[in-house]
Amino acid sequence: MLSVSDTRKAQRASSSTGKDRAAGPRRRRNLLAIVVVVAVLALWPSVAPNPYMLSAGVIVLNFAVFATGWNIMGGFTGYISLGHVAFFGLGAYGTALLIVDGGLPSFVALFVAAAGTLLLALPVGFAALRVRGASFVIVTIALVLVLQLVFQSWHTVTGGSDGLVVPRPFPDMLRPQHHQTFYFIFLALLALTLAVWAVIDHSRFGAGLKAVREDEDKAESLGIPTGSLKLVAFAVSAFVVALAGGLYGLWFGDLDPIFQFDVVLSSQIVLMALLGGSRFLFGPLIGAVVVGVALEYFVLNYGETQFHLVATGILLGAVVLFLPDGVLTGVQQVVHRFTRREATSIREMTAEELRTQQERKESVGDDRG
Repeated sequence: MLSVSDTRKAQRASSSTGKDRAAGPRRRRNLLAIVVVVAVLALWPSVAPNPYMLSAGVIVLNFAVFATGWNIMGGFTGYISLGHVAFFGLGAYGTALLIVDGGLPSFVALFVAAAGTLLLALPVGFAALRVRGASFVIVTIALVLVLQLVFQSWHTVTGGSDGLVVPRPFPDMLRPQHHQTFYFIFLALLALTLAVWAVIDHSRFGAGLKAVREDEDKAESLGIPTGSLKLVAFAVSAFVVALAGGLYGLWFGDLDPIFQFDVVLSSQIVLMALLGGSRFLFGPLIGAVVVGVALEYFVLNYGETQFHLVATGILLGAVVLFLPDGVLTGVQQVVHRFTRREATSIREMTAEELRTQQERKESVGDDRG
């Protein structure tokens, strides 16, 4: 006869096996959804009315990659980092300097710079992740401000406030073809980033990160290595964001430390992830489309005024007050509200069924005794 502990182990093993089997179809559905979304986005260059609108599409995709990369850390762990723009800037400047001073091919320099940023993120994450909440946010902001000051002052290497020109990887292309080529490159990077997020979401690694998000102290008490999990997520997130920054530098061709290490840009990326829903695969993408289009609209119609910053602040406040879990969560709650009655009726049990179930439990308890 099985002991109680053996029975519990068997139940946990059965539950784990069931979850693993269920994760497979969900992962395949997510990957199929990624293919469909990418196919739809790939139509934009053929319908964009002019090169400016095509370049706006490149910017939105850049935001989407940045926000999804940020979400690998922020969405899974609940740690809100306003310092990820530091990795964006390091990826951009690292790529440019490896091309200009190191003589590396453009896309080789891109991945080398991203790998270097990942290595730098390890000690930074080890130090920053020792604190939580507001303290973590302050540490990440301090990282951005320090790097902004360094890159702005180190004129002989970074060009300082004059900026740094990045050689174009496709010098013979006209501007419209240049935009179109980079649109598809950014789209491929977005697809890869979404796939990484989906795989993590249905893995044991992702389950550990979610445990950190829900209750880190309880996760630690259960033996989950929260420190290691957070550090790995932080490094992977930094790598993706560095790729987005380096690719932006190759596309735009001109780097400015004020923009590359801008806390406001980092806040906008966080807004994108929160607006769409940081717990959803396509949440950051939806937020990037909404916020990115809005920013382009305000800049196009109101020029270099600060009106777009005011609008961003109002939107961020509205999200925090009314949709703290994002638009997709709000939609999900509305759907559940209309389907709850039907779902509840399916799960309802009669008094006879409840008494029979209780008698079975008591019978099993007597047999064990």
